[in-house]
Amino acid sequence: MMNSKHVATLIETGTKLSKHEEGDDVDHSYFKSLVGSLRYLTCTRPDILFSVGLVSRFMESPTTTHLKVAKRILRYLRGTLDYGFFYSSSKEFKLEGYCDSDWAGDTNDRKSTSGYVFFIGNTAFTWSSKKQPIVTLSTCELEFCKMIQL
Repeated sequence: MMNSKHVATLIETGTKLSKHEEGDDVDHSYFKSLVGSLRYLTCTRPDILFSVGLVSRFMESPTTTHLKVAKRILRYLRGTLDYGFFYSSSKEFKLEGYCDSDWAGDTNDRKSTSGYVFFIGNTAFTWSSKKQPIVTLSTCELEFCKMIQL
């Protein structure tokens, strides 16, 4: 991976992963180690949070397709080594929050993934992206459930 070409996006457009994905099984311990390392990176790189959460769903039976997506995240990180947080002093303490979801985005169980980010001034101080435990009937219901969890 050290000599791999970097990519501009985390996941190729139109990629839908499934538990019933075509491809050979891969070494479970290698895949779990790779995804665990990526999960650790999400503490300082919230831009990879959704993609890492997506590949984390396939820890029990990873295939070559799932491994390919995980390695693409590494290739993205290779091209964005200079990304990170910059905390500066500011006199503006305006609180802003954003929330979004992909209504019924999981093709296996129709559950949604939703996330949020909060800023004070220009600085993000908390964020999350996670698969919801229930099936919701609308995006409004989904985003309301997410805001209640805060």
